[in-house]
Amino acid sequence: MSTDLARSGAGRAALERVLELLAHERASVSSVTDPRSAWDTHVADSLSGLEVTELAEAGRIADLGAGAGFPGIPLAVALPLARVDLIEAVGRKCAFMQRALDEAEIENASVVCSRSEEWAAGAGREAYDVVTARAIGGLATLAELASPLLRDGGLLVAWRGRRDLDQESRLSQAAEALAVRPEEILAVTPYTGSRHRHLHLIRKAGPTPERLPRRAGMAAKRPLGS
Repeated sequence: MSTDLARSGAGRAALERVLELLAHERASVSSVTDPRSAWDTHVADSLSGLEVTELAEAGRIADLGAGAGFPGIPLAVALPLARVDLIEAVGRKCAFMQRALDEAEIENASVVCSRSEEWAAGAGREAYDVVTARAIGGLATLAELASPLLRDGGLLVAWRGRRDLDQESRLSQAAEALAVRPEEILAVTPYTGSRHRHLHLIRKAGPTPERLPRRAGMAAKRPLGS
């Protein structure tokens, strides 16, 4: 199974190296840096996405707002046949991820140091089978950023905490304008003691609307469905 590749042997060694680098990183890239805590908080949580068969079988994945590289880096280790683009606009985080990929010798992931709107307007437009994102923005904002990256029929997998009915309602109201369709919400328990973790599965339902992507920052400032 894919999770076995990341939790044992060379895969585990690669991820432990990433966490070691994170523990000694001076720039602020993550609030959880202790390797023992980070294995659960970052690695196990990231690998919970493999419960989604479509993610486990994806050929090309974009990790949106990748931060320090989670869930994208663990997914790249677990899915060696997939190509994973780590999309992040903050330079210090891009630099950390690139160093982590180099030193852990993870060859099927690349850092895209760009705002997602800019990437989606060019080489990234409708290029991905799956977009992943962990705890960034509201659901409607996230769906707007992911939609132009996804091919028709592709899937956004969004890691969220406790369910928020207001956020879910806003997503439903914006769905048609974004060419997406909320499909399923999975409750997962990535590690012992974890609470309220949910994966929201949001389907790309048609070609990307011409108005997307909007100008950088607009999805967060004026989310559709508000």
